[in-house]
Amino acid sequence: MTTPLWCLLIASFIPFVLAGIGGYLRVQQLGELDANHPRVQAYELRDVAARAYAAQQNAWEALGLFTAAVVTAHLAGADAGSSATAASVFIVARVLHAGTYIADLAPARTVVFIVALGSCISLFYLAASA
Repeated sequence: MTTPLWCLLIASFIPFVLAGIGGYLRVQQLGELDANHPRVQAYELRDVAARAYAAQQNAWEALGLFTAAVVTAHLAGADAGSSATAASVFIVARVLHAGTYIADLAPARTVVFIVALGSCISLFYLAASA
């Protein structure tokens, strides 16, 4: 399996890790996890718990674009080394994005979001150049 595909596997687990963190913070803040109505309960979240939930949602959203970029680059036969670099940068940026989101570091979060987006654009560019 190629490095970008391994990165895709890692990226697929980021939202689940954030769900665990968010679940813990939800219980800390609200006293329980409402498994029957978790989305309704999410509206009650504040501060760090709300940011963890938002980071999880953002991770799911980013996964779609990254999946398309990796698969497109892979099928187009894009340069393996450059694709590996772009995919690895995406993973680092998305982990940093989650951390900066939870820590309420909005300017840094924006920077790493743009870096991750640039990685996806780079993978599409590599596919187009192949």
